[in-house]
Amino acid sequence: MSDGEQRGIPEDVLEKVRSLEGEIQKAVIGQQQVVREVVIGLLAAGHVLVEGVPGLGKTLLVRSIAATVGGEFSRVQFTPDLMPSDISGHIMFDMKTDAFRVRKGPVFCNFLLADEINRAPAKTQSALLEVMQEQQVTIEGRSFILDKPFLVLATQNPIEQEGTYPLPQAQLDRFLLKVFIDYPALDEEHRMVRQVTNNSVGDQLDISAITTLLQPGEVVQLQNYTAGLEVDEEIVAYAVRIVRAARDWSGIEIGPGPRGSISLLRAGRAHALLQGNRFVTPDDIKAVAPAVLRHRLKLTTDLEIEGYSPDDVLGDILANVDAPRA
Repeated sequence: MSDGEQRGIPEDVLEKVRSLEGEIQKAVIGQQQVVREVVIGLLAAGHVLVEGVPGLGKTLLVRSIAATVGGEFSRVQFTPDLMPSDISGHIMFDMKTDAFRVRKGPVFCNFLLADEINRAPAKTQSALLEVMQEQQVTIEGRSFILDKPFLVLATQNPIEQEGTYPLPQAQLDRFLLKVFIDYPALDEEHRMVRQVTNNSVGDQLDISAITTLLQPGEVVQLQNYTAGLEVDEEIVAYAVRIVRAARDWSGIEIGPGPRGSISLLRAGRAHALLQGNRFVTPDDIKAVAPAVLRHRLKLTTDLEIEGYSPDDVLGDILANVDAPRA
């Protein structure tokens, strides 16, 4: 019996999760790092904040993931006049039945794209973040548990700041990962343009080539399996040392809290699974550290003026914190 079968996961399901990235990239051309990090968020049951300019395929990415796992997809365009009830739902009077009934909002899904989350006021952002944390929605005093898996991909545009409400540090901390989606490479953009315009009318997002590999129930099973992967005490100590170093590092004004260490291990386990390992290595922690920590720290003004980014500082920290020896 294989290791996966011993843990209650059929080996063919494990093979499917390792095929997820390839299946998604039938529709999403290039962006391998982005696809991998979003799949890590899926396996670690953590939400993902995606930062990138418009037109880079964020909606296509989320719809592709929903198609690979047979889940339900919703999209909410955040605007300054968006109300919390526009996301969660509300109670309405039904004239046909002469009674009140609950009209569930778009948050009742498996995969939610919160487009330009920083364009909505704080109370609307908070409503979504509460749902992300509690995995339940409260409408007029009644609580509704969301179906699993539930993954939020929130996007924000780094260029247009007018009319935006930046997410406070405490709210950013709720996201497991912050992922940068950048312009594609020359050959990737060439393939994308050819694929999208070939026998296609208009600019509809085409995910017809994607095969459903998993069902939502199997994803939950995989999330439980991922959470049970072995982590040596030395790896736990390594993750904690990285986060504590980030708090005291020169040029960092505010460092990550304990949730940073916890998120490092959660994402590290998912990375190990995608690598085909049943235990977490220091390389798994290093691989996920930028996406896990970049939004959990704030640089000093001097460092920002000099043009440094959180990734630059995290690179220095990872190079100087001793990793456990194999």
